[in-house]
Amino acid sequence: MAILEANGLTKEYTLGEHTVHALAGVDFAVQKGQFIAIMGPSGSGKSTLLHLLGGLDTASDGEVTLAGQQLSVLNDNQLTLVRRRNIGFVFQFFNLLPTLTAEENIALPLIIDGQDMRKHRPRIEALLELVGLSDRRDHKPDQLSGGEQQRVAIARALVTEPTIVLADEPTGNLDSKSGAAIMSLLRRSCDELGQTIIVVSHDPKAATYADSVVFLRDGQIRERVSNVGVDDMAKRLRAIMETMEKLQA
Repeated sequence: MAILEANGLTKEYTLGEHTVHALAGVDFAVQKGQFIAIMGPSGSGKSTLLHLLGGLDTASDGEVTLAGQQLSVLNDNQLTLVRRRNIGFVFQFFNLLPTLTAEENIALPLIIDGQDMRKHRPRIEALLELVGLSDRRDHKPDQLSGGEQQRVAIARALVTEPTIVLADEPTGNLDSKSGAAIMSLLRRSCDELGQTIIVVSHDPKAATYADSVVFLRDGQIRERVSNVGVDDMAKRLRAIMETMEKLQA
């Protein structure tokens, strides 16, 4: 059974007299422990799909089911609880609180949920070690590099042991070396913690860390590719992206 599933997912926006079809009937499923990348040209619907899967936006039609729970039937308070306890988010811009230390930013979801921090101390310690920041736990965001801030954001996304982690262009604001380190960390969290991960990325190299890649164009899934080797995968992804961008032009 899929841990996350979208059926007939449609999203429309009205801009003046025009209707924009951001998603046009997407069917999508992720099994527990999978690492999926979503790729496509600019405006293809990647971020829209991720936001709908995470309950950050509502669909015009169709359904998202997370761990057996249909999101469309939840009220705002119920949806907030589902997001808080089942979904970890990682964004391109790290969204850390500037007055909190790295350790406090990681613990923030637990604090918001009213949980006893002493109970979760081993979890926080393990995550600091996982992201390589045990010696920088007391540093505030302005004392950390961009890559270090994104590692804090990933640890924060993992601290509640969510059902799934959704990452929207997590390497988009980083240099290539830091970006590779972030994708490697997400891969480790999948392999070592059994975490389910969906990443939106425009970068074929970043997508090679995933088990499989879903390609969107014009709000629809056009192709799915399984990872059969990093070098071949990168070449194939690059070729598909170039073809899609030409069709989009």
